[in-house]
Amino acid sequence: MNDFTFQCSTKIVFGRGAERCVGEETARFSKNILLHYGGGSIKRSGLYDRVMASLAGQGIHVTELGGVEPNPRLDLVYRGIELCREKNIDFILAVGGGSVIDSAKAIALGVKYPGDVWELFAETGTVGEVLPTGNILTIPASGTEAGNGTVVKNMALGLKRNVNDQKLRPQFTILNPELTLSLSPLQTACGVSDMLSHVLERYFAPEKNVEYTDRLCEATMKTIIHNGLRAVRDPGDCNARAELMWCGTVAHNDFLQTGRTPDFASHKIDHEVNAVCDCTHGASIAVLFLAWCRYVYTKHIDKFAQFAVRVFDAEMNFENPAETAREGIARLERFYHDLGLSTRLRDLGVEKSDFATIAKNCKTFAGDKVGNLEKISRDDMLDILEIAY
Repeated sequence: MNDFTFQCSTKIVFGRGAERCVGEETARFSKNILLHYGGGSIKRSGLYDRVMASLAGQGIHVTELGGVEPNPRLDLVYRGIELCREKNIDFILAVGGGSVIDSAKAIALGVKYPGDVWELFAETGTVGEVLPTGNILTIPASGTEAGNGTVVKNMALGLKRNVNDQKLRPQFTILNPELTLSLSPLQTACGVSDMLSHVLERYFAPEKNVEYTDRLCEATMKTIIHNGLRAVRDPGDCNARAELMWCGTVAHNDFLQTGRTPDFASHKIDHEVNAVCDCTHGASIAVLFLAWCRYVYTKHIDKFAQFAVRVFDAEMNFENPAETAREGIARLERFYHDLGLSTRLRDLGVEKSDFATIAKNCKTFAGDKVGNLEKISRDDMLDILEIAY
């Protein structure tokens, strides 16, 4: 187990009707805020009215900025930064899914930054003062509601990049599982895939003696798998929705990576897949992670066999553990199919002609590679993309 420092300062308010306390929570930080959201769904559902009433009850002045799209755009981030500077806004409230919250965090990064906020994503600048944020989550998936990162897409450059910094953790997140009851089976499935991928990226770590977090990861994955299928088959199952909402937050607030080094090679590749074809991250990460598994498992048979036995209840073949490892990967693929997701890139609009661009644009770590369980080069990426196709 590695030495570690764990800090998750985000206050979590969980429960039915929890959004009604948003005015009280926000008033602890500001009376002049930016309300950031996506399309019209929060207005059609009545959530917008409840939020505005709660904010008005605390005498909070609200400037609105809607229009966030999946794979949040840098152009809208620039607009948000300008608004905050013009109106002396010092707090951002995001109401929506992961893209809305990531967009809000990116705006918060840029308001006090003296240069172009993209410099922080390009790693040519240094994070300084960050505006505080809070959020009401409507789509459990990305885990950014209590996480320390943000991801945005630069349409002009065709790149999707992230920034991670403890200053980006929201001051509070409000989690009401009832707000997710209207999600379609596909939206639910993509969210399930996304949160599961965050646990998988931490589970397949190079450290050997991390039994406690192994067991925590396994429990979280089993809970996601069980309740993911329940929610897809019965969208009105609020108990399943509640389990998923809490799992999605814990999956990505760094608790499950204490003492270990997460991999995230699949995520790095998938960011550039999203940049090229603009597909939903939850759909494409399922494809990329399966391909990565098939590419690396032969060097880590014991861990993949453990995954098969502990997460999918496969029978251990002690004479041929590689067979057990392959069975775990096969059961993961069947789970994605049961959710209604494709496990091939060609079904998501990605072409083989895109592979070179994806690999070239992939943000690498030191040594021109990504990943920690295995160091994945750009040539490896091309092989993984070929498997995924």
